[in-house]
Amino acid sequence: MSLKIGRNDPCWCGSGKKYKKCHEAFDTRLEQFRQQGAPLLSHELIKKPQDVEKIKEACAVNIAVLDYVQEHIRAGISTQQIDDWVHSETVRRGGTPAPLGYEGFPKSVCTSINEVVCHGIPSEEEILKDGDIINVDVSTIYNGFYADSSRMFMIGEVSPEKQALVQTVKECVEIGISKVQPWTPIGNMGSAVHQHALFHGYQVVREIGGHGVGYEFHEDPWVSYTSEEGSGVIMVPGMMFTIEPMVNMGSAEIRTDEKDGWTVRTKDGLPSAQWEVTVLVTETGCEVICW
Repeated sequence: MSLKIGRNDPCWCGSGKKYKKCHEAFDTRLEQFRQQGAPLLSHELIKKPQDVEKIKEACAVNIAVLDYVQEHIRAGISTQQIDDWVHSETVRRGGTPAPLGYEGFPKSVCTSINEVVCHGIPSEEEILKDGDIINVDVSTIYNGFYADSSRMFMIGEVSPEKQALVQTVKECVEIGISKVQPWTPIGNMGSAVHQHALFHGYQVVREIGGHGVGYEFHEDPWVSYTSEEGSGVIMVPGMMFTIEPMVNMGSAEIRTDEKDGWTVRTKDGLPSAQWEVTVLVTETGCEVICW
């Protein structure tokens, strides 16, 4: 895509610098990839420096809310109590819980226990017990910008099998982070995540992946963690997306609850685990901005 902008005009990114001193070389490189037929993210979704700072402010709220959950989560509480914490702590910090009302989702956070892969709906009846593993997925709107991350929590004495699953999915995220390199295909990252899970005997959910975030709750690109090396959009500086593989102890097959239309479970009833971070692609790799 060729931008109609003079070399001495102010850069499109809002830096105040002349285009030739700022993003001209960047756009030239993008055009070279485009001419080679490589898939590229829409130029409008490449985050401007001033917007990155605003998104980081949303991330700070998101992180603080998850920190609060981490300090208070324990056996004997309901997942509705977690929802109450997330809602009150987000609002107290000037934010809005992004899931609340999103496409009809009824709560402020997703709480996914044991065999629930994702999108678990908090409930007064669902009580955490010793041996559970739970993913708490927090997303925040702050001053019009979006943040997203999730953490796994192990409640009380957890079986060695569940501990190993949680540890492996955390390692998958760390490996994914290490594979984010500018001007390389995003599939390289997803493939590395997938291979690590397979090496440890687990399966990665195929149908649900990560996503761009920042200007909206869910943006392009859709991010697979079962991708092939060399596939997918080219990662470029200013691109922002989540790394959030969902790793199953058994089969990769999943099913969505027909009654509530949201809760996704493993088809075989075996546990699943997920960690989520948001990364910003930089000139040298990436910066983890939400965790």
